[in-house]
Amino acid sequence: MSVARVAGLTYYPVKGLSGVPVEHAEVGPTGLRHDRNFMLVEPDGTFLSQRSLPAMASLRAELIGDALRLSGPGAPDLEIPIQYDGKRRDVSLFGKWFGQGVVQDAAADAWFTERLGRPAALVRVTPEHDRPGWGAHRGQTGFGDAHALMITSLSSLDGLNERIVERGGDAIPINRFRPNIVVAGWPDPHTEDKVLRMSAGSVEIGYSARSIRCAVPTVDQATGGKRGPEPTRTLASYRREPTYGGGVSFGMKAAVLAGGIITVGDEILVHEWIPAGTDPAQDDR
Repeated sequence: MSVARVAGLTYYPVKGLSGVPVEHAEVGPTGLRHDRNFMLVEPDGTFLSQRSLPAMASLRAELIGDALRLSGPGAPDLEIPIQYDGKRRDVSLFGKWFGQGVVQDAAADAWFTERLGRPAALVRVTPEHDRPGWGAHRGQTGFGDAHALMITSLSSLDGLNERIVERGGDAIPINRFRPNIVVAGWPDPHTEDKVLRMSAGSVEIGYSARSIRCAVPTVDQATGGKRGPEPTRTLASYRREPTYGGGVSFGMKAAVLAGGIITVGDEILVHEWIPAGTDPAQDDR
């Protein structure tokens, strides 16, 4: 029997921007350290997303000590000091969560505004940020959509790509789904749908809900360009989720039950499976 292991770890310092792959990571209540601690917002505080601004994918933010370095194609690099607290502004996600963010450097706002062609301001989570997720295990999250972790598997990607190629399309990379943790070694696609509790390294993880996909997986994460209907078109042929409003799913959203250190190569141990034909997620969003 094959052993499941952590094949990849990625955190996303600024929600919607390029991810930063790492070999090991500290994991806390809101996920991988630094994951989605920053967010871009419109003048009214509404968050900005690749859903409407796919070019965000080509922009990169990197933590350098207590500074944030911004870079992008054809753009001058910019390094700004991180403001952990100070001036606040109201922010919102999906019109369902309303809170505050710590205002960052005006130079960063100008940098993003020029890159994206519309007003954009950078904010960071407040020191007292407290935002629960939802589902079988609720947990906490920073500026993520609604959960601490996004988990996918290579077997799920292989199964999807086989179908895409059969339909005449091109196989896609796993980064289209912007996972935090990628699992290798599960023989069957979508095994992650069946895991209620698992661990890797010293981190314990609990299933929250299926991950319903928006338009972001159709964005090339290297160039920030839209790449047509895949993978959404193919996922719609076999991954419709009636209990989630008919959306298509790929991967699972999860909560951190116990923090610790996780490393690429760590064995994945499943401690409890979800009974076949059931889904313990309760959509209490």
